Amino acid sequence: MNVKDKVIEIIAEQAMLEPSDITMDSTPESIGIDSLGLVEAIFAIEETFDISVPFNANEPEKSDFDISSVASIVAGIERLIAEKAP
Repeated sequence: MNVKDKVIEIIAEQAMLEPSDITMDSTPESIGIDSLGLVEAIFAIEETFDISVPFNANEPEKSDFDISSVASIVAGIERLIAEKAP
């Protein structure tokens, strides 16, 4: 399973939707994920890919991580994985 599919699966689980209901253009708000759900999704993503996401739940706008859409989240995760690779 690729990064995009896994991230969508995790986000869909948080939103209580089917992965097919999530598009790359979906925003957390548009699929009903609140800040707590987003934090839980980020934790799940960190565990799944063994990475640390620079996301501050208390001040998301100050985080060095773009959560504006599923596409930006996937791109950020892929970047973190690439940076971690030896």
